[in-house]
Amino acid sequence: QVQLVESGGGLVQPGGSLRLSCAASGSILRVNNMGWYRQAPGKERELVAVVTRGGSTNYADSVKGRFTISRDNAKNMVYLQMNSLKAEDTAVYYCNADLIQRGVLSVMDYWGKGTLVTVSS
Repeated sequence: QVQLVESGGGLVQPGGSLRLSCAASGSILRVNNMGWYRQAPGKERELVAVVTRGGSTNYADSVKGRFTISRDNAKNMVYLQMNSLKAEDTAVYYCNADLIQRGVLSVMDYWGKGTLVTVSS
């Protein structure tokens, strides 16, 4: 089975930095788009950043200039470098990937279970 596993969350002070990682594993033929979403208490899940296999990126306006998404195609991993963190960045961050499994002709969407980021003094 295909799995996405996030790591790197934790407690950080305002203005600090964290680096999130997500590893895709299993019977994977090709990973297309990868991205990060987040969900704060009482709010709906929202897009943070996405990156295509070719390296094109898109960011939410609230994180532009502070967050950087990157990927390693050989390792099927995606990263999110978060700098100048604010209290409003506190949320559970989820990894997402569109990929093709071995023996399957169509693209399927997968999600990780999430990692908690808390920004507080």
